[in-house]
Amino acid sequence: MTAAIDTDPPRTARNVRLYRSIPALLRDPMGEVEKIGRFAGELVRVDFGIFKAYVATHPDDVQHILRDDSANFLRNGTAWRPLRRLFGDSILGEGPDWELSRKALQPLLTTRHVHSVAGRMAEAVNDAIEPLTGPARDGSSVKATPEMARIVNRTVLSVFFGGKISAADNDRLAPAFDQVAKAVAFRFLLPFLPESVPVPGDRAFREAVQRIDDVLMPLIHKQRRTDDASPDFFSALCQARTADGGEVSDRWIRDNLVAMFATSTETTVGALTWLWPLLDAHPQVAARLYDEIDRVVGRGPVQAEHLSDLTYTRQVLQEVLRLYPVGWLFPRTAVAPARLGGVRINAGDTVLLSPFLTHRLERFWDRPRSFDPDRFATDRTADGGRRHRYAYFPFGGGPHQCIGMHAFTTEAELVVAGVLSRFRPVSCSAVPVTPRIGPTLRPRRDVDLTLRLL
Repeated sequence: MTAAIDTDPPRTARNVRLYRSIPALLRDPMGEVEKIGRFAGELVRVDFGIFKAYVATHPDDVQHILRDDSANFLRNGTAWRPLRRLFGDSILGEGPDWELSRKALQPLLTTRHVHSVAGRMAEAVNDAIEPLTGPARDGSSVKATPEMARIVNRTVLSVFFGGKISAADNDRLAPAFDQVAKAVAFRFLLPFLPESVPVPGDRAFREAVQRIDDVLMPLIHKQRRTDDASPDFFSALCQARTADGGEVSDRWIRDNLVAMFATSTETTVGALTWLWPLLDAHPQVAARLYDEIDRVVGRGPVQAEHLSDLTYTRQVLQEVLRLYPVGWLFPRTAVAPARLGGVRINAGDTVLLSPFLTHRLERFWDRPRSFDPDRFATDRTADGGRRHRYAYFPFGGGPHQCIGMHAFTTEAELVVAGVLSRFRPVSCSAVPVTPRIGPTLRPRRDVDLTLRLL
């Protein structure tokens, strides 16, 4: 239900004229974004000149947009345009296509189903970790992001895609998705630019999307000719039916496969990449994490039954996602007039939500820039109050909350425990605390990680 519009004089949002600092925005975009965070919890109107948007960081406003009035704040409009070029009408969209996508995919991502396949996930993780033995024995370093991506992708493709995307296909898909993330960064920063205006990255984006389609479309055509009801994304999407019982289109299947591949891997890879420099910079946290994994898992391969006792491991990952939420910006467009904190929002206005900024508000987090997993030992704040539900939302919230969050938690814990039950980090290159901006947050430069065998 849309919030009522009253006749009281409207409050005004603080205005930030980013069009005056476009060069700085392009040179250090996250630095400019962080400047908005100094207006802690206020509604900020960001002015790009020809495009204006509100940035809502207060948890009350986040809750209103994502849960209380979610039907009025939709994932469409100008700010969503760069992502729609990739994901189309899928689980990351709105309306009937989103409802159909959710109906097809939700059963595979419930807590019950994820728990039922946790054993297979553990097996896949243990197998994927094995190639780290060679570099660890030689004392040579590895690049953290591609190694974490390799482990995560192999696990996801085996368990959630039913092995229908081969290792050879994945070797073509993974670099294409990485290229998309880099190529779309400029348009993500300036989404109001017409597509007819060429910008850096456009050609690379088109080439990467074409490679993704070259892999997926033949697989879709092949799968649709089989009578396969296996419990995996591919089969579920190919077996889906429209509301009137008709066949779904190849394009709809493709859009959802792209969305699920991206979301089921990117969050985990991002968190696992940031983990290593954070542990290197916080040896006391690292020691507690190692002690827990030594006690729970020992030197054997990680198993599904270990998960329930990996309490501190879970807190560490939660804290990584607090500081570096992979999905750092959620655009929404108002369908009808509404109010946020007394500020009038007109129909068609864009509102940007940023877990990156909300997670760092001093009003809701003690020492918000410090890496402290103990803050997730309880849902209480430092002053004894209960933490606001929407002070922490790395997976969104409300009806559109990421349906894969249980899979992320399970997979990430298995990877961390699996790696650290067999290896210890010897060194890790320091990385800038300010991340590289784009659709997701990644370190600005490669993380070099050296492991040793236990």
